[in-house]
Amino acid sequence: MDLLRIIRKHVISVAVTFVVVFAAVCAYTLLTPPKYTATSQVFATFSASDSTSSQGNFNDINNAGSYISNQIKSYPTLATTESVLQPVIDQLGLNSTVSQLAGQLTVTNPTDTAFVNISVEDTNPKEAADIANAVAKSMKTVVEDSLYSSGNKSPVTLSVVQQAQEPSGPSSPKITLNMAIGIVGGLILGIIVALLKDLFSTRIEEAFELQEYIDAPIMGRIPEDDLLKGEVPVIIAKPSSPIAEEYRRVRTNLSFTAPVEGMSSRLIVMSSTGPSEGKTTSAVNTAVALAENGAKVLLVDADLRHPSVANRLGLEGNAGLTHVLSGQASVKDVVQRYWKPNLHIMPAGPKPPNASALLNSPVMKELLKQALAQYDYVLVDTSPLVVANDAYVFGAMGNGIVIVSGRDVTDKRDLRDIAAQLDTLNISVNGFIFNYAKDSKKDYSSKYNNYYYYDDDSNSGNKNNRNKKRPKRSAPRRAAVKR
Repeated sequence: MDLLRIIRKHVISVAVTFVVVFAAVCAYTLLTPPKYTATSQVFATFSASDSTSSQGNFNDINNAGSYISNQIKSYPTLATTESVLQPVIDQLGLNSTVSQLAGQLTVTNPTDTAFVNISVEDTNPKEAADIANAVAKSMKTVVEDSLYSSGNKSPVTLSVVQQAQEPSGPSSPKITLNMAIGIVGGLILGIIVALLKDLFSTRIEEAFELQEYIDAPIMGRIPEDDLLKGEVPVIIAKPSSPIAEEYRRVRTNLSFTAPVEGMSSRLIVMSSTGPSEGKTTSAVNTAVALAENGAKVLLVDADLRHPSVANRLGLEGNAGLTHVLSGQASVKDVVQRYWKPNLHIMPAGPKPPNASALLNSPVMKELLKQALAQYDYVLVDTSPLVVANDAYVFGAMGNGIVIVSGRDVTDKRDLRDIAAQLDTLNISVNGFIFNYAKDSKKDYSSKYNNYYYYDDDSNSGNKNNRNKKRPKRSAPRRAAVKR
């Protein structure tokens, strides 16, 4: 299953590798000139000068057979020597050297036989047969006339028992075999590339990888979409979109988290491993999703080092949490109502020089305590975990944190270190929100188009409602919250 997941994660790399390997094999097969193989066959037998000498040197036929067996093992090498091949070159007028001609030969002695098979591969089928026959005759001459002691008859006789015939078809390249090698080799190399790419990958590429580091559920998978780049949260801008449904899925999962001890409200702490993972985008859209369901929601921008909630929603952000924590303003002066009466936003305000001291102060703890007494959900957008430990502090006050992870953004080494810190501090992770997921718009549309055939301001299945103007959203107003 792990291998299948890795292949699915790197399916493009597997496909590209397979295509490249298969195309290379096809190109090699098509561009390689065809070669033809012709084979001649000789058979070795024992002979003696006379019966007397035969009886003197060999006691019986078994000794003769043993002699032949020992001698014939060296004949494949003998066939590639200059003594055998130079006469062939001269006879046929070949434009090649002895070593070049030897490279065309394949000479074998089948086990436990007295046969020698001489195969020649050449681009010309007729020449292949002529060379094979010439080599067989030349080797017969060398063995019988000049190989053994001068003046004595050779004890070995070679008989050409099979003349090489002109081949009717090429022996190489083997198209079927090469195609099979291309397919199998392409798949194997593709899988190897996927494994190596996964082994040396430093970024999270699939949601399931997060669970290899931290045992927590995936609360939602949010694809990358231009809808998320605007100042209006997607549930307000396009409530019937698939992305809006993903944030509603997140809302449902959050509703099953445990409330703060002694209260009925929930503290949702949102952070990320590093910057640029879509943490604030997830925070504002989740807050809107919770408020849409009628819950009283307060979104607090506690990322004092890089505040962005106010800009993300198009709100006035000059006054905010920083002023409250430093005693320059009260809560009611900085909290703003957004979209619905039950959704309140507390911007971060200006960047303070002592963000960590302010966020860890008793004033911050008291603020959250009072907020939890008045709201159903208090969402806290904090700094990334590699930047500061604010999320750990807030997570200890509640029942854990929600980690927002971006595909190809979350660093595996950072996530491993964070998992160790969470385990040491005994802080749980309620779940992950996986941003920039690979789900394409086409796939998303095909899933949901059959269900969502009306647009944002439709209240029924009447398609004529699509032509009506959407009512303008009123400007956000400040809301008084008791301290």
